[in-house]
Amino acid sequence: MSEKNLSIASGRPKRRKSQIYRVRNQDVVVPDGYMAVGCIVGMHGLRGEIKVELYTDFPERFAAGVTVLVGGDLTEVELVAVRPHKNQLLMQLAGVADRTAAERLRGLWLFVPEDDAAELEEGVYWIHDIIGLQVLQEDGRHLGDVVDVFATGANDVYVVRPAEAQNRGQDILLPAIPEVVLTVDLAQRKMTVHLPDGLIEAEIVD
Repeated sequence: MSEKNLSIASGRPKRRKSQIYRVRNQDVVVPDGYMAVGCIVGMHGLRGEIKVELYTDFPERFAAGVTVLVGGDLTEVELVAVRPHKNQLLMQLAGVADRTAAERLRGLWLFVPEDDAAELEEGVYWIHDIIGLQVLQEDGRHLGDVVDVFATGANDVYVVRPAEAQNRGQDILLPAIPEVVLTVDLAQRKMTVHLPDGLIEAEIVD
């Protein structure tokens, strides 16, 4: 589960449990009762700083003295220092004093308990609520399933793995805007969309 939020529908749904979801073509295993809030993607310098890609809209949760849970075994580690760096955060973890030690952490995820989740405003969803939704066109035809979410600045983009014969098998990039995403029904795990002209290729006809 991830804490990054989306804002194209109404109401906050009941959270669903999920063991595995997809981020950038990799499976992320999330322990029950926890949320993924960041991924260690690299090192910075020689003194053990790590680069963390955020999967939360609440970066203020990371501060010196805060304890985070690292990796699938949920190892508790204290943050010694945190500073912004481009679109990421640089973090110094207690016990990680050099680049070699930091390198061993590459690819691990940072988790927090679900009970520590920030409250969402009306019309805001968690990413893990969106990933996996069945996507239907206005006429009820199955377009595909949401497999990833990208943040582009202006709006998020939903990556839809197409159903058979749709878009010639290529992923469909749906802008997360009200003109395209018409309804989201989390109880039924369905999203209904309006496709602007030219967004997908014509269906394959035998």
